[in-house]
Amino acid sequence: MKKFLAILLAMVMVCSLSAAAFADYPDKPILAINPWGAGGGTDNCLRAFCAALEKQLGVTITVDNRTGASGVTGHEAIADAEPDGYTIGMITWELASYLPMDMSEYTYENYIPLCRVNTDAAAITVNTAWAKENNITDLASFIDYCKDHPGEVKMGGSSAGSVWHVAGGYLMNATGIEIQMVAYPDGAASAVKAAAQNEINGVTVSAAEARSFVESGDLTMLGIMDTVRNSVFPDVPTCEEQGFDCLYATQRGMGLPLGVDEAKVEVLSKACAAAIEDPDFVAAMEALGQKIDYMDGPTYGEYLAQAAVDVPAAMAVVGLIDEE
Repeated sequence: MKKFLAILLAMVMVCSLSAAAFADYPDKPILAINPWGAGGGTDNCLRAFCAALEKQLGVTITVDNRTGASGVTGHEAIADAEPDGYTIGMITWELASYLPMDMSEYTYENYIPLCRVNTDAAAITVNTAWAKENNITDLASFIDYCKDHPGEVKMGGSSAGSVWHVAGGYLMNATGIEIQMVAYPDGAASAVKAAAQNEINGVTVSAAEARSFVESGDLTMLGIMDTVRNSVFPDVPTCEEQGFDCLYATQRGMGLPLGVDEAKVEVLSKACAAAIEDPDFVAAMEALGQKIDYMDGPTYGEYLAQAAVDVPAAMAVVGLIDEE
């Protein structure tokens, strides 16, 4: 009996020490990996969210842009990180495209989902000077120009097979036009800059990512691929309003490498749920023109599992992969 009590006491002490240790978590800075370049929509969203998370967790969160290989480098870095709870990362739409394109074997199953943060609709945005030269004033006149010049118009997204690349495919399917989609492996920020400099004619990235050059007058936004107008650009009609059935958006959420202790996952999950409602974060996302679209971890996991089915199907439709 004494031996049993001794064992029981030892177990209680271990559990108490473990609980105390997790009660102190986190007690040092956290690294947040971004698979995409600085200045893009994902970067802006992640930095705003991390600022809100810092308030909840009481530690500094540093964003690390691990770009390359069309987002594969960063996504794999999140999954391969030490599972100690001190490395988190932003998972984007592209994760579901890597396996069908033979770019990586990593899928949603390589991560612990924490939450979905936002969804962000694509927009059709063109170089202002080029549009004026060709009498393009709205989406309809852009479509007409593309039909009169099949395959000549160059539009940028991000990397080949990425969400904004596929957005171009959706645009072509919905409108019956033929355009050239130019890939930018480091992400949308590079494509937007190229469009502003008239190296390409436009982009099919989100409104938020094109915002600065639209406001400067270098780019003109013709339509939003959403059911509602963007709050930052209330004067820009949706594609639907203009008679074109074209709806399309990306998603961004937070994930952890497999193996992080459940107690730490719970701490982070609760912090995410609180951060999503932080007034400063809400204001920042409103200013960025990005839509907050929260899902908790389990629901986000189900969403990612479905995306692993839906995204390859969409890619097959636009000819990026062969239909099985």
